[in-house]
Amino acid sequence: MLQDIRENAQGTIAKVIIGLLIVSLSIWGMDAIIGGFSGEPEVATVNGEDITERDFLRVVQMERQRHLSQMETPDPALLDDDQIRAGVLESLILEQTLTQDAAAQGLELSDEDIDRLITQMPQFQVDGQFNSDRFVAVVRNMGMGVGEFRRAMRSQFVVNQIRGALVQSGIVSPEIVENLLRIQYQTRDFRTVAVSADSVSDQVEVSDEDVEAYYEANATNFKVPETIDAEYIELSLSELAKDEDVSDEALQAYYQAKVAEVSMEERRAAHILIEAGDDSEAKLTEVQEKLAAGEDFAELAKTYSADTVSAKEGGDLGFVGRGMFDSGFEDAMYGLEVGDVSEPVETSYGMHIIKLLDVRQAEAPSMAALESELRTELAEKAAGERYAELRSELADIAYSEGNLTAPSQELGLEIKEQSGITREGGNGPFQHAGLVRQLFSDDVLQDKYNTELIDVGDNVSIVARVKNYQPASQRPLAEVRNVIRERLVREQTRELLDQRAQDVIAKLQDGESLSDVDILTDGWTDHKGTTRNDSSLSANVRITAFSLPRPDEDAVTYGLAPSDEMAVIIALDSVSDGDVEQKQDELKQLQQFLASQQGQREYLAYQQFLRDQAEVSRP
Repeated sequence: MLQDIRENAQGTIAKVIIGLLIVSLSIWGMDAIIGGFSGEPEVATVNGEDITERDFLRVVQMERQRHLSQMETPDPALLDDDQIRAGVLESLILEQTLTQDAAAQGLELSDEDIDRLITQMPQFQVDGQFNSDRFVAVVRNMGMGVGEFRRAMRSQFVVNQIRGALVQSGIVSPEIVENLLRIQYQTRDFRTVAVSADSVSDQVEVSDEDVEAYYEANATNFKVPETIDAEYIELSLSELAKDEDVSDEALQAYYQAKVAEVSMEERRAAHILIEAGDDSEAKLTEVQEKLAAGEDFAELAKTYSADTVSAKEGGDLGFVGRGMFDSGFEDAMYGLEVGDVSEPVETSYGMHIIKLLDVRQAEAPSMAALESELRTELAEKAAGERYAELRSELADIAYSEGNLTAPSQELGLEIKEQSGITREGGNGPFQHAGLVRQLFSDDVLQDKYNTELIDVGDNVSIVARVKNYQPASQRPLAEVRNVIRERLVREQTRELLDQRAQDVIAKLQDGESLSDVDILTDGWTDHKGTTRNDSSLSANVRITAFSLPRPDEDAVTYGLAPSDEMAVIIALDSVSDGDVEQKQDELKQLQQFLASQQGQREYLAYQQFLRDQAEVSRP
């Protein structure tokens, strides 16, 4: 091998490379060569400062993980990477502008400040104390180095100082808050009368020409979307498990193991924790003496226990099984009878005095009740390895083959079909957005490749291909004529109802009464003291009634709440403002909320100002 290197070093290619290096050194110097290898690529520059590709990719990965953690069934195929990357880049640009602004204002943290903040963060502590190994492990799991994390903390802390100052500076006058609350608790007295669609039905006329004109004007609304007829192979663990033979002996053994789990003894204990300290021995002795004198264990736990969470419940830890506590604590607990109190037990947390409160044994279900479930579980466990192997083989064969015939024959899997799949999806596995997105990709739709293997559910994998493609088309008029006619009838009815109701309102405003107006009605319906949340009225009527202007004294304000079936005329008689004198706590809470909202708006405006002023360049 060394001889080969020597011979190649004398060759033409090596001489060319050396020549290029000499030319580079003579023209640009050594810095150009070193910088070319050591320089870190950037994704954007903000006011002369770079956002490095490494930082960008790290945050992109964190954002992808955040999106996946929010899914009920995490599936990377459902992520829109372009959208994530664009969002991350914009957020990093904004963060850079805020960091630069904080530096310009002289806001900074010393190394000692950073150390103090890090050591106080609970995620870096073990048993309440800072642990450097834990700190390094957590930071590395975030995809950062210690130096990067410290820089990020330095930046975020000063930015948050500015944010907090602006958010807390929001001010809302008490008068505005009181007016809002008065409006919120306002009541209104009004009357309603409905003008029925029957009163205008004889005037509704929709001709064939109207239908055709609507069709021409709204042709895009009557397009049939593009669709795909797909072939696909489905690999399912549950289907493979059907071929597995589960013996009665294996089933019985599995049942016994399950029974041991569900019927495990659980114990409910309480404890008093005395933490290590100068006075721990004296405190422990004091507790033991009071217990011996007959004082209540629960009350002593509330007074003395350092476990503040359980102390509130008299030291009660609830029912637990084995393996939940320190071995010393657990051994002592399981050595007690109900009502017994242990001698002091030492663990890493301190000294415990334990009282056993109760013991319970869960009742196991019968074999008959669990047989079907257990047989399925055993079969799927047996088929699991086979499923993993076939999944890997299917992915490889489908990638290398131009059709599904070869993987179907080689793996013994049926080729299934489904038609009418749109970009919005289809039935069964084509409800999966990632599978549909691949099906409509250029590689699959135009170049006729198979899709990648997609996991569409728990232990269900799909490979698909396009069998037929139907481009978008226009639905003929004959097919949609009745739909259009019904729509035009509804629209015309609504317009005529509105006109009829407006005519009635005009006559009422001129002093006429309902009896003088030619409408089919039984008269006004009164609504006294109606609140904004009155569920006895339709939302349409209630919203309209509370949007009408306050009537003058001895006057009436009229309004209209239209719908397809009727138009409801509203006569607003009076408005009563809400009483806020007895709602001082609510006034205070609302003022704080509105002030916080105002501060948030001011901070967002400040962010946008800095972003607009920044000079940003992207390679």
